Amino acid sequence: MTTDTDPREHQGQTVERDELMREHRHAAAEHILRQYTVGAMAVGLVPIPVVDLAALVALQLKMLHSLAGTYDIEFRTDLGRSAIASLIGGTVSTSLSPSLAASLAKFIPGVGQTLASGSASLLNGATTYAVGKVFIQHFAAGGTFLSFDPEAVRDYFHAQLQEGGRVAAEWRKEKNDNDAP
Repeated sequence: MTTDTDPREHQGQTVERDELMREHRHAAAEHILRQYTVGAMAVGLVPIPVVDLAALVALQLKMLHSLAGTYDIEFRTDLGRSAIASLIGGTVSTSLSPSLAASLAKFIPGVGQTLASGSASLLNGATTYAVGKVFIQHFAAGGTFLSFDPEAVRDYFHAQLQEGGRVAAEWRKEKNDNDAP
């Protein structure tokens, strides 16, 4: 029995299936990113100084775990923590100092808590968004935690951090508009 199928037809179906898989993974990753970015914004509202930062780190690790699962990448907490630290570590003065300052400002009763919560919320969202975007790009390109090079993505991280600030503000406004009577 012979088949009359053209091998290129089979290859075309494989390419098409691979493209659908990539699109599905990207859509799932973007959904995960939005959920965790909004969650990070909520963590910024935690009134207890420094506890909010610990919660943010835990949330970002969980986001990386979810993204790794989407791309079938092995996840280990120590590798995830190291990857986040190495990525953000080079930007402490520009991105984390305001987060730490906002967290510590919560020690000031009343006004400090109110002002700090709003800025911490946006900073948490922006940072989480940027971390997520970097790892979505890295995993989609076939990277793993072991092959992650924070220096290679530093400029992209900074660009996504700025974009994350805009996106977080937009999503917060969107939520406030939806909550309005």
